[in-house]
Amino acid sequence: MSIVDMSLEELREYKGKSPRPADFDAFWNDGVNEVNAVKPEAEMRPAKFSLKGFECFDLFYTGTRGARVHAKVIKPAGGTHLPIALNFHGYTGRAGDWNEHISFAAAGFCVFAMDCRGQAGQSDDAGGVSGNTVNGHIIRGLSEGRDSLLFRHVFLDTVQLANVAMGMDFTDEQRICAYGGSQGGALTLACAALVPAVSQLAPMYPFLCDYKRVMELNLPTEAYKELKSYFRMFDPMGERAEETYNTLGYIDIVNFAGRIKGETLLAVTLDDDVCPPSTVYAAYNNIVSKKDIRVYQHHGHEHLPCFMDEVLQKFQNKLV
Repeated sequence: MSIVDMSLEELREYKGKSPRPADFDAFWNDGVNEVNAVKPEAEMRPAKFSLKGFECFDLFYTGTRGARVHAKVIKPAGGTHLPIALNFHGYTGRAGDWNEHISFAAAGFCVFAMDCRGQAGQSDDAGGVSGNTVNGHIIRGLSEGRDSLLFRHVFLDTVQLANVAMGMDFTDEQRICAYGGSQGGALTLACAALVPAVSQLAPMYPFLCDYKRVMELNLPTEAYKELKSYFRMFDPMGERAEETYNTLGYIDIVNFAGRIKGETLLAVTLDDDVCPPSTVYAAYNNIVSKKDIRVYQHHGHEHLPCFMDEVLQKFQNKLV
């Protein structure tokens, strides 16, 4: 077990230190209404990649502030009335290679794998720049206030992705799941909190949880380095710390957890110095829907043996 974090007994009780803004739910209800009012103008283009037995597409759709968001779509050839699998990638990454999504498509799902705006994929950022603004996303827009937070728009992109996926003539809007690791785990939880139709979800060591605890631990990790940099540059004496944490509270996954309706299977690793176990447990312990957890006692922020096998089997049993 990590020597920098809590005992397992403490982790099972810990619910986080960061504040939850009083108008959190109203803020996000307004956000969902905002993105639902945006015409997605979805465009499906046949992908350059092809594989016998599957159909592959590049999907582009419009999110908030006019950004065009990209996702990879892969489905069984000729399949109709397909359950939906939403997939989200790790921080600074992209939707991944086609082969990474074949297992879910082979199990009968239509997979939608989103590129986060401004990271390594093909999605625009909030300013209309295509890709490669890959760092500093937690604090981007923080000085301008909650409405300008970049992750606000990324979270709403997951809502629009679900809208588009559920509106396809070859999918079943009643059968929808979501999964991902690290940032992808955070987006899985945020999406499920904002889209009640997500009935099955599997976040793996989710990022973007319990920012106060992250700063308290002061771990030598690149993932949250931007938080420390922000305080060093803009509030070195900590005079506006509570105001800052309250604003960050709008994009703290811990605060989304209580809104989740779907059945959750979460993985946590006790030697994770990127997404510390206490921050992950803070999110998990606030989930009130049906849930279960897999605790990897000797793993860090890395591949987890057997977890995705279990997730795929569970999703297939529930939805296919």
